[in-house]
Amino acid sequence: MTGRPLAGPDGRLRCPWAVAGPDLLHYHDQEWGRPVRDDRGLYERIVLEAFQSGLSWRTILRKRDAFRRAFDGFRIDAVAAYGPDDVERLLADPGIIRNRAKIEAAVANARAAQLLPGGLAALIGRYAPASAPAPVVGEDVPTATKESTALAKELKRKGFRFVGPTNVYATMQAVGLVNDHLADCFVRAEAGPGDR
Repeated sequence: MTGRPLAGPDGRLRCPWAVAGPDLLHYHDQEWGRPVRDDRGLYERIVLEAFQSGLSWRTILRKRDAFRRAFDGFRIDAVAAYGPDDVERLLADPGIIRNRAKIEAAVANARAAQLLPGGLAALIGRYAPASAPAPVVGEDVPTATKESTALAKELKRKGFRFVGPTNVYATMQAVGLVNDHLADCFVRAEAGPGDR
């Protein structure tokens, strides 16, 4: 994200990436940075961030409903039970990103999430960063932090895949563990305190 907040179609200031199209505008205004604290919701965001690697977020947003159908609504127990036939089914599904490594990572991550004492939300919540000033311009927003690096390392230790520091930080932003809406973005106050 670069630049200062821009006015959307309603004249309100938003993070600059949000005004690139109606799908991004809706995601920015209604979801990004708002608290997600349940295991299923967090698992979904981790999986989608992994699939986004190397692609635009807009691509993922447009395919999200297909991803939800293909991955049983991101129910951790359901995905953890997937076998080789399910992987082949997913590789044949034109509605999703058909990448074997990412599909297999989604299954492995569900299995790893099942084994977490206290669940995924408890683990992720332990890595909430300390408060920091609100970013003024996009260049103030980091792509990774010491907390996302530590969480990525812990997730990998627990058996998760496609969880590098940058993907993990994007997840932290998406689920409101940090509030990286720019200072003048109207959503910043609505999204919740975050920890940034």
